[in-house]
Amino acid sequence: MSFQIDRGLFLLDFSDYHAILGVSIEAEVKEIRKQYLKIARCLHPDSCSAGTESDKQLAEQLLSKLVNPAWQHLSQDKTRTDHLLVLKMKGQGAAQKRRDLDFGSSLAKQLLSSSNPDYYYRTALKDLSDRQYEQLDQAIELTSQISELNLAYLISREGNSDNSQAKSQIYTTSSTQTATKAPTQPSQPKVESLNDQFYRRAEGFMAKGNYAQATIELRDALKIEPNSSRCHSLMGMVYLRQNQPTMAKIHFTKAIAIDPQDPIALEGKQKLDPPAAKPALKASTSSTTKPSGGLFGGLFGKKK
Repeated sequence: MSFQIDRGLFLLDFSDYHAILGVSIEAEVKEIRKQYLKIARCLHPDSCSAGTESDKQLAEQLLSKLVNPAWQHLSQDKTRTDHLLVLKMKGQGAAQKRRDLDFGSSLAKQLLSSSNPDYYYRTALKDLSDRQYEQLDQAIELTSQISELNLAYLISREGNSDNSQAKSQIYTTSSTQTATKAPTQPSQPKVESLNDQFYRRAEGFMAKGNYAQATIELRDALKIEPNSSRCHSLMGMVYLRQNQPTMAKIHFTKAIAIDPQDPIALEGKQKLDPPAAKPALKASTSSTTKPSGGLFGGLFGKKK
């Protein structure tokens, strides 16, 4: 039995594993695992509550051909990170051809026009995921709706990012004109740059333990500003938190090469390469110092 899904992100030659598991595209591993276990209990032959033999077979097929592969892909750090990178690129591409996309789901259409897309996305997603595998014959339809919702949310996020960048450009032009006409006027508050936005979001994801998303944000920041010591140092800390000392050291070293006084990089390097133990140095120094005061000075001098 094959399960063909031809809506949402699936239309963009992309396997939407988040939609299959009914989780947010921003979900952390713990949340994804919790949702997977919930679905697995519902579909597994030993715990499935389906009344007919055909429904039990359908549940087993959904579990083995859709749910398990999705979990295997999102549970591994490397494959999840790669998946999120491609997901971000798909969202950027979809945002550019937004008018050409056709959404069959009313929820996705409403999200695109919502004044608060983040809240609308979370609310609509929860409603769909709660029902996703309750009626097995509706599982594919609800997964398609979730994937359309994911695509609409990605487009909305990219649109907000573009608006922020456009505002920054408008401000820069306006500030230049103002400075030319009236140099004595006080400068306006600096608008957060795109690089600053990536860095700020990376800090937020790192604080939540979502290292995969933090890595994505920092990689985007480094594409804009490759010689940013703070981005390299924070990337080093992200890798250090994931017990990847080799990658952490690479970024700490780059950060220090750019800014030898970068505090985060210096702290990270010290954790990776702690200084030699001081007691051994003291013992060596004391052994080269000649005791004074004759016999009794040699015996008791060290106790002074």
